[in-house]
Amino acid sequence: MTDERLVLLLKICIGIGICLLILGVYLQFFSTYIDSLGVTGIILHASCIALGMIFSLPTKIYLTFLLMKMEADANEHAHKKAMKSSSLKTDEKV
Repeated sequence: MTDERLVLLLKICIGIGICLLILGVYLQFFSTYIDSLGVTGIILHASCIALGMIFSLPTKIYLTFLLMKMEADANEHAHKKAMKSSSLKTDEKV
């Protein structure tokens, strides 16, 4: 799996997690149907919030590490290219 596909998959997981968090908050504060369910309603909205946290937080951390690695690789490649071009210029002067 390429890095771009992995980044896209992680962004989708973050989106799902945020949607589940918003749904859990809506069910807790604004839905009267959850109140009528009693304990089942509490379990339902707590499950939405828990799954939202599971989807969003660890993927954000991993995505941050992955993007930092990609940026470091790009900077290393640019640095090598700059060093190569500067060595060619000094060879021409000699």
